[in-house]
Amino acid sequence: MSKIKNIFLIVSYVVLGITISSHVCADDVTDSVNEGLQYYKNGKYTESASSLNYAVQLIQQKRVGSLKLLFPNPLKGWKAEEARSNTGGTIFGAGINASRKYNKGSSSVSIKVVADSPMLQGIMIMFSNPMFAQSDGGKLKKIGGQKAIVKYDAANKNGEILVAIANRFLITIRGNNVSEETLMDYTKAVDFKKIAELQ
Repeated sequence: MSKIKNIFLIVSYVVLGITISSHVCADDVTDSVNEGLQYYKNGKYTESASSLNYAVQLIQQKRVGSLKLLFPNPLKGWKAEEARSNTGGTIFGAGINASRKYNKGSSSVSIKVVADSPMLQGIMIMFSNPMFAQSDGGKLKKIGGQKAIVKYDAANKNGEILVAIANRFLITIRGNNVSEETLMDYTKAVDFKKIAELQ
């Protein structure tokens, strides 16, 4: 019973903190929260949890929709696929993530952003300890004022760059059959500041 109450309180605070830009979305969220509260008052705790988790899912969809808008345009001569997204699914879940792929002939670059995942805490250790980063062939760098780990295999022309933002976001830029310069150009094209400001 106390768990359901805590779920309701958390969802309520999240809803109150959202800037409403879509009346339909806002109605769906508040309707689900109110429905969950009514179930809770009637002692139907399973139904209450289901309604509240659905409200969280709607909120996460709104957040990930904002995230998808922040991917950079393709570099000159490149083409970009439509951005994709996913959410953790529950109030206790695995955060949100979005990705976009870019292509030029046989070359490809993918950019993925993961936000608020519990797993990020373990990954963030690499950014504070050079030994962890270097153990896998990476190098610590600052890109656009953000901590980054750069890994690049010149012989095979592939690599990845990991960027940590505000201890909440992890951006992964992976490239196949690309130069390190191209990989770096795509990384610099990401608007780190706008991503850090996402709620």
